[in-house]
Amino acid sequence: MRVLLIEDEPFLGQAVREQVAADGHAVDWVKRLDEAESALRAVDYGLLLLDLHLPDGRGLDLLKAMRRHGDRRPVIILTARDQISDRIEGLNAGADDYLVKPFDLDELSARVAAVSRRYGGNPNPLIVLGALEIDKAARRVRRDGETVDLTKREWAIVDLLTQRPTAVVSKDQIEEALYDFDSEIESNTIEVYVSRLRKKLGRESIHTLRGVGYRLGAA
Repeated sequence: MRVLLIEDEPFLGQAVREQVAADGHAVDWVKRLDEAESALRAVDYGLLLLDLHLPDGRGLDLLKAMRRHGDRRPVIILTARDQISDRIEGLNAGADDYLVKPFDLDELSARVAAVSRRYGGNPNPLIVLGALEIDKAARRVRRDGETVDLTKREWAIVDLLTQRPTAVVSKDQIEEALYDFDSEIESNTIEVYVSRLRKKLGRESIHTLRGVGYRLGAA
């Protein structure tokens, strides 16, 4: 999943970026509202992590503007404001979750995963395709009853493909979900990951529709 982090505190921003990236997500980090607005126009993010106090305005105003224009992308607020009235205001403005600073980074990971499951497109956390059992809640794949060891990015591809198991996912969609603005992507990177996944999950686990993209199949 591609995540936009909007946070102007350098140490916290770096820590959050590293934590979310370690969970297998691509993270773009901006520090101002105008940068956030530009990024939102350019990329279809799966999640926003939004600070409320930024150098050029209030994060809450960005959230309200998004919802007013029909943008339903999930948002987790990150803020030092811990009053009940602040939480209510944020949630009423359209936030999906509200995390008060300072917070534990593992809790952040859990909340990101929970929001991702809610918006994942497939409400069933357990998907069975032939010999494959994909448990999205536990982030685990079994083949013939045996747990398959996947890297963070291999899991990210599986997770993306299972959002709509019968739909085709393009190479561009996978690249956008896996890599941030600063990443250098080789032309055959996605093909390499798909090849590795087929070796682990079975030759027929991922079907290629030449010139279109990839789709899950029964291993």
